[in-house]
Amino acid sequence: MIQITLPDGSRREYPAPLTVADVAASIGAGLAKAALAGRVDGKLVDTSFTIERDAQLAIVTEKDPDALELIRHSTAHLLAYAVKQLFPEAQVTIGPTVENGFYYDFAYKRPFTPDDLAAIEKRMAELAAKNEPVVRRVLPRDEAVAYFKGLGEDYKAEIIGSIPSNEDVSLYREGDFEDLCRGPHVPSTGRLKHFKLMKVAGAYWRGDQANEQLQRIYGTAWASKDELQGYLRMLEEAEKRDHRKLGRELDLFHLDEHSPGTVFWHPKGWTVWQEVEQYMRRVYRDNGYQEVKGPQILDKALWEKTGHWDKYRENMFTTESEKRDYALKPMNCPGHILIFKQGIKSYRDLPLRYGEFGACHRNEPTGGLHGIMRVRAFTQDDGHIFCTEDMILDECVAYTALLQKVYADFGFTDILYKVATRPDKRIGSDEIWDKAENALIESLKRSGCDYVIAPGDGAFYGPKIEYTLKDAIGRQWQCGTMQVDFSMAERLDAEYVAEDGSRRHPVMLHRAIVGSLERFIGILIEQHAGALPVWLAPVQAVVASITDAQAEYAAEVAKSLQKQGLRVQLDLRNEKINYKIREHSVQKAPFILVVGDKEKANGAVAVRARGNLDLGVMPLADFQQKIASDIAAKV
Repeated sequence: MIQITLPDGSRREYPAPLTVADVAASIGAGLAKAALAGRVDGKLVDTSFTIERDAQLAIVTEKDPDALELIRHSTAHLLAYAVKQLFPEAQVTIGPTVENGFYYDFAYKRPFTPDDLAAIEKRMAELAAKNEPVVRRVLPRDEAVAYFKGLGEDYKAEIIGSIPSNEDVSLYREGDFEDLCRGPHVPSTGRLKHFKLMKVAGAYWRGDQANEQLQRIYGTAWASKDELQGYLRMLEEAEKRDHRKLGRELDLFHLDEHSPGTVFWHPKGWTVWQEVEQYMRRVYRDNGYQEVKGPQILDKALWEKTGHWDKYRENMFTTESEKRDYALKPMNCPGHILIFKQGIKSYRDLPLRYGEFGACHRNEPTGGLHGIMRVRAFTQDDGHIFCTEDMILDECVAYTALLQKVYADFGFTDILYKVATRPDKRIGSDEIWDKAENALIESLKRSGCDYVIAPGDGAFYGPKIEYTLKDAIGRQWQCGTMQVDFSMAERLDAEYVAEDGSRRHPVMLHRAIVGSLERFIGILIEQHAGALPVWLAPVQAVVASITDAQAEYAAEVAKSLQKQGLRVQLDLRNEKINYKIREHSVQKAPFILVVGDKEKANGAVAVRARGNLDLGVMPLADFQQKIASDIAAKV
């Protein structure tokens, strides 16, 4: 007898080996119909998997956390199936899942067109409607190599050839298409109903620019029609909010091939930058940080001591002078340690908090650059706290509260918390790791934060908390971090004098709240769809005259607002007032103040707020009070 234990703890006995599908059918027809896969003793398997001994079993349906991955993986195979039917000469390579979807790379003699993409998607739907079973078989490696070479699939043969010769490989067939895959997959193509192909892009075989260029078809797949449509609506909204598009339209910045991966800030964009930086500077000042500034170029010897030269050199810009090798700093931490080392530090000086708006450079590949979100030159709101082990918990609690306040001021209140714990390859004793991990977890508990554990995702020198924002349309952006480092201060011989007179290495807490200012401003632009809150807006109020007769009064209004410290634009052009209002509305000015003869006579302004809201006529002093209140409240 074979005993199967189900998730609710109930047990069922069967007289002989049976498949996952058989177990689902024995429980009920509804479950049998809904089953996508099984989880046997924690391992995800096909419904055709045979259970030959006592085991724990969970039937995976569309409601299971693993369902989307399974559906997307199977839809990638459906894509390859459709491509091979329509373009028999195309060779298939690899087709993994990615966030929110999947892709498959193909070698084909000409570029795929938008019409090709539509035809492929249509064929995918036709193949799904046929509800063909997805069947697994296993072949010895060499036999599988010969099989795919016989099909003319040289890329697949090369992949299989890299597998050890004593291993078997699994293949999955649906209709007349068979592909290499570990699996598992859905039971039949009919389970794949809600998908859409998104775009075609270039890709290199095995990700190496020295290899042939392939064509990558991206798609998305979901468990339900509503989820698919919701995702497509989100993409449509994201396109409207694209910071690159808004950056051009609002004259904030531009990118230029004369300096790829760097940002040319225009006056309006630099105003936003300065508001973010000055706000963070006040955060530093009000929370016990001392602002410092380190050099851009540091000697190779320093990077060798920290380990960056060996582990990170390909991402560093290097230079040479007088037969010495240097690197542009990719991060600020070593410079802060060198500052800490100047002069004798006592335990009474700790915690010592340094903050820097440090310009960093990382040699990101061209294909990875994305607007101002992913660049080669960026500035971080970087901070490092030098402390004792006993101080870690209190510092982390205070930091989380500070981060929450900052994010709320920028319009983000939905934050996800993740604790990344010790990796297999690490330095330091288990006792130190226990102390660091427990401090991070306890700090989140004391802060009232729900969190998830990411086992093994910590850095080699210590664990970390990752703080992820969720924006207005549900996208997630990992920005803040708190890392506990027992290593780097010791590597660079940083010490303090302990209470007993001994010399000890401080613990170093690496922390950033907004992270890269470039990336964070890009997130802000997309979060607010370019309509930045009044305290951040590059132009906070526009004063527009109706005719030349109000020019002098309009200028007086603008000057009064500027004396208040506001960023004001004066529009005295000989244009119709409706044209002026429309133009400044497109530029997303928070307030447009219209002045005509009546307003001039009464010392008033007619106020229009963003979103075409008519706030009516009010005394200038009342408007000044209102906008001051909005700025103070970070509305």
